[in-house]
Amino acid sequence: MDTNNENLEKANPNTEKKDKDKLELIAAKSFGEYDQMYKVIDFLNKTLKHKKVMFGLTKNTEKKTMTISIYEV
Repeated sequence: MDTNNENLEKANPNTEKKDKDKLELIAAKSFGEYDQMYKVIDFLNKTLKHKKVMFGLTKNTEKKTMTISIYEV
């Protein structure tokens, strides 16, 4: 658990955790680097926002790979 969240809960004991605010990982896929992939992720996030999904992109510079993650919001 994040220390900041822990402190907030201690400060306000009536605060309940809301599961609906959590992101649930649906899938993740790694592949070789592609410099323009952030544009694809941005397009998907804007286009599919109403479907309650969110896409993330991480880059591993050591392995020269990227990972797309799909979350349910």
